[in-house]
This record gives sequence, C-alpha cells and structure tokens, in this order.
Amino acid sequence: MKIWTSEHVFNHPWETVAQAAWRKYPNPINTAVIGTDVVERRVVDGVLHTHRLVSSKWYFPQWAQKLIGSPNVCYASEKSTVDPKERLMTLKTINLTFGSFLSVYETLSYVPHPTDPSKTLLKQEATVQVEGVPLNRYMEDVLTKNISTNAGKGRQGLEWVIGKLNAEMKELANSAANSTNEILTQTKKSLDDITDQARKSMDELSATAQKIHI
Repeated sequence: MKIWTSEHVFNHPWETVAQAAWRKYPNPINTAVIGTDVVERRVVDGVLHTHRLVSSKWYFPQWAQKLIGSPNVCYASEKSTVDPKERLMTLKTINLTFGSFLSVYETLSYVPHPTDPSKTLLKQEATVQVEGVPLNRYMEDVLTKNISTNAGKGRQGLEWVIGKLNAEMKELANSAANSTNEILTQTKKSLDDITDQARKSMDELSATAQKIHI
C-alpha cells in the first residue's frame, strides 16, 4: 500500500475556490476527467451533501494494460460536503472500475489558510492498494506517480476555472453597467421629451389666451 499527501495554497478566498471546485471539470488542463454526474444532493443542518459519479481516462503502460485491461472510461464515486458556516469543503473519492483488485481512495479538503483568511489551503491524501495481480507493488508506484502528476494538473485546472469565473463576473458587471447607462440615457430622453411637450403646450396655451384677450 502507498500513501501520498500534498498541500497547496491558493491565493484566493475560500468562497471563490469552493465555487470553482464545483465547476472544475471538464477543463483544458486536466483532460483525464471527462465528466461528472450528480447521483444525489441534499442539505442537512446547513451542510450540502453531494454524491457524484466521475468519469475519467486512466492511462496505463502497455504491460499494465495486458494484466488488467484498459476500458475506454473508468468510473469513481465522489462524496462531498460543503459547510459554508465552518468554511470547509471535503471531497472523498474511490474508484469503481478495477475495484476487485485495485483501490484508490483520495481525500481533498479546502479550508481558509490558518494565517491568511484571504487564501485557501488545499490538503490532499491518497491511498493506493493493488492486490491479486502480478507486479502489484510496482503498479502501486506507477499509480502514485500518476496521482501526483494529475494533482498538479488539477490545481492548474482550478486556477483556470477561477480565471473563467472572474472573467464572467467582470462581463456581468460590465453588462449591468451598460444596462444602467442605457436606462439612464432613455430616462433622460423621456424626461427631455416630456419637458419639450410641456413647453409646447404652455406656448400654445399662452397664444390661445392672447387671442382671447384681443
């Protein structure tokens, strides 16, 4: 059995990182994950519980494919909790494909950085165990290295999603500002039209009064 751990600091607040984590896949950086499907979602005591099915591609060396096969799509079960009050997001994932002889159990937690709440601390841990096939220890080493590589791509992918979210928010703000300007312009035009009409009415009334006086 192999155990892999890692920590990483995002220079973004927890709320931003947690929101991006939901929209992490698919992304152009970490292409191994090709999709997610929500199986169940519920809120208990203010905590969001979600169960998702994760579809991905596993890239094994040729010799490993001959031993265990190579399906087109591999599946994993992901169960997560988001506690906005405590500002804690936890995701726990275990593989379903190859489950009879291969176990990859991964835990990710996102929390505010203990010394800088404007940043977010990501803690990752993965346990890899292969049994019942030849070269099982070597396969554990290969899988652990793949996890480390994919974790790096996953962090880059999350940064990409955060950049996309920021761009969307900026575009929304600009759109709102443009809409406000259009409303103000239209309102000013309407007021000008009303003023012109009132002035004309007053002029016509004054002219009529002068004729009657004469």
